[in-house]
Amino acid sequence: MSVSRTDSINDGQFASLAGQARALLAGENDRIANAANLAALIFHALPDLNWVGFYFVDERGDLVVGPFQGRPACVRIAPGSGVCGTALVSGKTQRVADVHAFEGHIACDPESRSEIVVPLALESRIIGVLDIDSPVAKRFDDRDQAGVELLAGIYLESIRKHPDQG
Repeated sequence: MSVSRTDSINDGQFASLAGQARALLAGENDRIANAANLAALIFHALPDLNWVGFYFVDERGDLVVGPFQGRPACVRIAPGSGVCGTALVSGKTQRVADVHAFEGHIACDPESRSEIVVPLALESRIIGVLDIDSPVAKRFDDRDQAGVELLAGIYLESIRKHPDQG
């Protein structure tokens, strides 16, 4: 069975979502609270998603699951492993049209077909990643990447003054 993208979000909708994210996170700088609320906002606002969440770097340098929406997730991801670990090591957004073709993909949810992962950097130190999965192959395009990177930036700005930045 071939699944195709059923809906699209335009630049105006991402601008509206960014405004909602800013309002939702305004006045709060707790990284866990803001990650929880932003994950819920994205999960319910964007079409064709099956997982949205955060992984944070722990004292060993691994990514450990944080707040998310969707099915239970992989708890720990080593640097360089899967899409999330690749984003961590490279410091670059990873947009994968078909996760089954991504060498080393970690199948936390076998229904996921495409994925976008944005590294979260504070003062040139990566503190985690924002991970979004879809059951639709080729779900994410350039516009989605720019929008998700904008949302990640809003998250980072909201926690910038928190004493426990990760």
